[in-house]
Amino acid sequence: MGVYLDYQATSPMPESVREVYVDALAGVGNPSSIHQAGQRQRAVLEGAKERIAGIVGCEPIEIILTSGGTEAINTALKGAVWAAQAARGPDTPTTLVSTRAEHHATLDALHWLSAHEGTEIAWVPVDDQGVLDTDSLEVILADHRPVMVATLLANNEVGSIQPVGEIARLSLEAGTPVHVDAIAALGYLPINFAELGVTAMSLSAHKVGGPVGVGALVLSRHAPELSALMHGGDQQRGRSGTLDVAGVVAFAAALELREQGRIERAAHLAARRDSLREQLCAAVPDVVVRGSHDARLPGNLHITVPGCEGDVLLYLLDQHGIQVSTGSACQAGVPEPSHVLLAMGLSEETARGALRFSLGYHTTEDDIEAVVSVFPRVVEQARAAGMASGR
Repeated sequence: MGVYLDYQATSPMPESVREVYVDALAGVGNPSSIHQAGQRQRAVLEGAKERIAGIVGCEPIEIILTSGGTEAINTALKGAVWAAQAARGPDTPTTLVSTRAEHHATLDALHWLSAHEGTEIAWVPVDDQGVLDTDSLEVILADHRPVMVATLLANNEVGSIQPVGEIARLSLEAGTPVHVDAIAALGYLPINFAELGVTAMSLSAHKVGGPVGVGALVLSRHAPELSALMHGGDQQRGRSGTLDVAGVVAFAAALELREQGRIERAAHLAARRDSLREQLCAAVPDVVVRGSHDARLPGNLHITVPGCEGDVLLYLLDQHGIQVSTGSACQAGVPEPSHVLLAMGLSEETARGALRFSLGYHTTEDDIEAVVSVFPRVVEQARAAGMASGR
């Protein structure tokens, strides 16, 4: 695998989790069936939900299992709008509140609701570290009657931790539910749904070494009902579909392992991240670290490199067996700047030079040394290649 430093994109599944997953796949019976085989599977499923709930600080009944984080987010946002339309009438105006620095699972759902349901999106600015401005949020809440506020627990690109407690307090005082995308933070920050004071929270298994295609929407038992995104059986509260018992069991096993790593190694991970930051900045002095320096995910290092395209840096590092990510999306083969960095006020040219290193609990000092040893040469080559703009 070489040097893998893209844990925020997906985390490798540990061998112990693979063994649990394979064993669980041998189970027979639909957990919604009433015969003995089905009820045995139901008991296994409920046991896994209890384990997940214990780690994220919610009640098992509040967990709605999904096909991943994207479905969970879409369920929260679209479900809130559709529920408001059902209660107030289909022509009643609806408003959602969020920032332009969210994950695309949120942004694309918001844009769809704007285009197809006429929902107004009230955008809250973020500061130059990617942190939501709570003063602006308070003004927006006073001027609107939103159906939901959507925020991140920690930004998936630049790693900045958001003031979720204050966001929840302001929103709930205004009578507005809050959805928090905790997908990037899961396994790296302590999470307690009840203490956060939010209405809904999205999670994804593959970010913590579980299987792809498994996630959850945690919805408070006191939350207003959401309209369903999927229909066809009502197997769960507001969500239809046969439940993936093996996937949920593997999710629970992966989350327990990751939580153990967080408790034992989060400070070590942050120190290793800081070592990488210091050595890269020493090797290439005009590198700029983006996001909060103090309140950020422990394994996240996000930088911009002047005079470089992030995609070119990624390609050149990959040639050395080093896997990282950029802050940009590529559409129709044309590099585009990171929307998060643009929301933070950076220019398009600066934003195109983004590179994200996301370390895991198994990242070694040898991995760090491998990156540092090639980074100056990679930057030199990327600068020689030039920018997409021709400048």
